[in-house]
Amino acid sequence: MASDLKKYFVRGLTVMIPTVVTLWVFIWAYRFIQDSIGRAINEGIILIMMTLNGIAWTDTAVRDNMREFWVRGWGSLAGFIIALIIVFFVGLALANVIGRRLWRYVERLMGNIPGIRRVYPYVKQVSDFLLSQKEKTELFSRVVAVEFPRKGVWCIGFVTGGGMKRIIDGKEVELLSIIVPTAPSPLTGFLILLPREDTVSMNMTVEEALRMVISDGVITPKCVIDESKK
Repeated sequence: MASDLKKYFVRGLTVMIPTVVTLWVFIWAYRFIQDSIGRAINEGIILIMMTLNGIAWTDTAVRDNMREFWVRGWGSLAGFIIALIIVFFVGLALANVIGRRLWRYVERLMGNIPGIRRVYPYVKQVSDFLLSQKEKTELFSRVVAVEFPRKGVWCIGFVTGGGMKRIIDGKEVELLSIIVPTAPSPLTGFLILLPREDTVSMNMTVEEALRMVISDGVITPKCVIDESKK
């Protein structure tokens, strides 16, 4: 009986955890968009409606009454929907040459503003990594297994570059730059340099390896570490 209860409980957790986490992500995204963009849009809607009706912006009683619907009520969905439309059209604009050139100019401008230039490039790197498939492909060329932090302990690693050389016993050896991520966040980890022959190529994609790291190994693709492929 006790084993059955445990089995049913674990089965329930297995079903509920992905659902709850997925809903939490969507709720968080909605609140973020609503608080950062949607609220400003709804305030703009209120300003436009008051102006069209000849009501002064200083009339706090009318403004607060309108906020009950447009900011705190169901009308707040208007700002959220408009924000999504704006994001869509920004992406559409950046799909052409003129839009990309204009955005590169904006990025260069932000990179020259004191204070902002110390934050923006790093935030952009993180967002590109999370959202851009191209960025992942360029950053992580392939997946390897490495013995780290000691012999006999295998870790997943992402090759980020090569070209560095090291002289070992009078022989020039190529070193690979490898990121060993920390679970469950692949954004942090250890940068190690290893000779190519000390790495083992893994028969898995970057996406499969990332899912394995983020899930703490729960989602594991079927792959065998073949040391003969060093």
